[in-house]
Amino acid sequence: MTNGKIGVMLCGHGSRDVEAIREFDALAHHLRHRLPQYEVESGYLEFAKPIIRTGLDKLKAKGVSRILAVPGMLFAAGHVKNDLPWEINSFAADNPGLDVRYGRELSIDPKLLKAATERIAEAEANAKPGVSRAETLLMVVGRGTNDPDANSNIAKVARMLWEGMGFGWAEIAFSGVAAPLVDRGLAHAARLGYRRIIVFPYFLFTGILVKRIYEWTREAAVAHPDIEFVEAPYLNDHPLVLASFEERLQEILDGEAKMNCQLCKYREQVVGYESSVGATQAGHHHHVRGIGTDDDHDHDHHHGHDHGHHHHHHHDD
Repeated sequence: MTNGKIGVMLCGHGSRDVEAIREFDALAHHLRHRLPQYEVESGYLEFAKPIIRTGLDKLKAKGVSRILAVPGMLFAAGHVKNDLPWEINSFAADNPGLDVRYGRELSIDPKLLKAATERIAEAEANAKPGVSRAETLLMVVGRGTNDPDANSNIAKVARMLWEGMGFGWAEIAFSGVAAPLVDRGLAHAARLGYRRIIVFPYFLFTGILVKRIYEWTREAAVAHPDIEFVEAPYLNDHPLVLASFEERLQEILDGEAKMNCQLCKYREQVVGYESSVGATQAGHHHHVRGIGTDDDHDHDHHHGHDHGHHHHHHHDD
């Protein structure tokens, strides 16, 4: 195994939303303080700067002999399975003298579930008194992708929080791509007879999508004044999120960074996605890489930007 200085590359999705980038940068700042033994850089797949290649080049310039690249993302959809490996593998191919390793996404983790529990309890503490969890419906909202394996993780998170916290019911919804979207999900949930509905975005950071989730929640509150709608905060830089990133890095060092590929549509014939098996690994963010956030320029290109064969439609977030 190669000895010498180790670099950590935190790989973000990127957003046009300035607050989202600020929060991701804050997380990278926290990790630098928690990991003084490593050189830590960060970068983004799209919109924001620095781009991932810039961060990797900075680590190389600092004289590291090994780079541990970890996705700053919750679930393994197209970005984690395709776009990020393409970025990391391209850099590794251009720098054969460096030992470059790619880690796994945060996934469903006891620490993250505990962080989610605390975010939801925080929202309850600020809500009206006198409503029990048995009278409360929890709605867990995911980003939404066209990867059914990633989407199914939201259902598992919701189930574990439902049972673990003792809510009367739980539902899931998505901010885009997958069904049901939050507005339809809330309309359905409102008919189930619960006094309170807590909407919890299972997201790391804010952004266009999280803000849209909260907007839909407020619209539902107006449409159903007899129900209390509560907006729970997303995960952000909760200490247990930071601890989960450290765990992922240790997995790389221990040689245990294995992705669960059993239900990956790129490797197995998953129902409805049979044609995705064996799709070529390629980057799909060239047209939006490093073009800037909303603070950099007032552009009005509200495209849904399809990224090639796996169609994210993630609305610039």
